[in-house]
Amino acid sequence: MAAEESNEVAARTADSKDMMQQNKALDSLTDHVEDRQLNSMRVHEAMASIASSAEADRNAMRMREKELAAVKIDPADVDLIANELELDRKVAERTLREHKGDAVAAIQSLLH
Repeated sequence: MAAEESNEVAARTADSKDMMQQNKALDSLTDHVEDRQLNSMRVHEAMASIASSAEADRNAMRMREKELAAVKIDPADVDLIANELELDRKVAERTLREHKGDAVAAIQSLLH
């Protein structure tokens, strides 16, 4: 009987060690999944932030283009800048608009 009881205690001890190892393994898997979920949430938050920032940049560019389109420029100034500095008319016009139609300031900025 003593041998039987000894075997039974040894079996219970082995089972409890196995259970402890299994619990540790399960805990580590669960922790890993939670970490992944946290990282996934961080990624989603970062992507949302980037998307909103990009949208704000696009809106700012649209507003800037509207402002530049509203600037009145003299076509003779565009021709002068394009011909004298050997530039594309679009570049000359854009530079002139950026300088609020001031041909001297536009030429100076192109020469610097």
